[in-house]
Amino acid sequence: MTPTSNHRLKKPTDMGRNTPVIHLAKPGFSYRVTCLGGDGREMYAEYGVTLGPFLLLLILIVMYWFYRQKKIKRKDYQKIERFLEDYKALKPARYSYADIKKITNKFKDKVGQGGYGTVYRGQLSNDVCVAFLPNDSLEKFASSNHKKRLLGWKKLLEIPMGIAEGIKYLHQRCDQQILHFNIKPHNILLDDNLNPKISDFGQVKLYSKEQSVVSMTTAKGTIGYIAPEVFSRTFENVSYKSDIYSFGMLLLEMLGGKKNFDDEGDAKIVKKLAIVGLWCIQWYPVDRPSMHGVIQLLEGDGDTLIKPPNPFVSSNPTLGMGQLSGRPFNELEVIVESE
Repeated sequence: MTPTSNHRLKKPTDMGRNTPVIHLAKPGFSYRVTCLGGDGREMYAEYGVTLGPFLLLLILIVMYWFYRQKKIKRKDYQKIERFLEDYKALKPARYSYADIKKITNKFKDKVGQGGYGTVYRGQLSNDVCVAFLPNDSLEKFASSNHKKRLLGWKKLLEIPMGIAEGIKYLHQRCDQQILHFNIKPHNILLDDNLNPKISDFGQVKLYSKEQSVVSMTTAKGTIGYIAPEVFSRTFENVSYKSDIYSFGMLLLEMLGGKKNFDDEGDAKIVKKLAIVGLWCIQWYPVDRPSMHGVIQLLEGDGDTLIKPPNPFVSSNPTLGMGQLSGRPFNELEVIVESE
């Protein structure tokens, strides 16, 4: 096929005889390549290229691909909507980015920073009151050396009691059991009266009350507070006892961040918190108390508590905490410290 007209490139004077010369056509469907032979004769090669149908086919393929992707996304969205409709009793409130931007007044007031992002103060359009806790987290109170943030030992006992009650509520009093997986001082907020509030439910696991074991594919939590069984099934299965372990580490951290106690009353509180913390961090979940047992220990007399075994080595992992002592929690013997 020969184009209707050609624009031949002029051969420069300094080019050799074997230099190819290309003839360009005006916009059309063909082009011609002309080569100069050694004897000066022109050799022509014509290639017909049908661009129109090829481009049309390419456009149709791309359009079909986008159509398929949109259809798949629409099906996924419909599945999610059907799932939420089936479980609408448990359906959480959903907000668009524009809604959140309006609620937070364009992200004006930053409250804090969590493991999953920044937390901002906001006001819901339905005037639902959400508590705002100005005293920050337990982390800054328990380990702070600032005089205004020092907590007395009595208050330091009341705070773990409140946390334990909150965890017990999650484990036993909800329609479904809730495993928090991230109990630590940073996630315990304090109100005006220094009452603790559990926060950061980004890693929770919901399961029925009939279930005693939780299935997990990845470890959850913060290093230093994660129970051994969350990392390795060698230490039995994951259950609500994993939160007990995290609570025990929280107790011990609270004690470690305090200055020396002054009187006998403080010594008893320290002793009680230390013993409860050590019971909670037993290596095997079966050796740890339930949160109900923890509350009994915290409410009881510190002089009646028995020292737990080495938290990292259980003489018999099949024995529970009550079996190790042989008596109820509130009847355990006093610890006799060796000189």
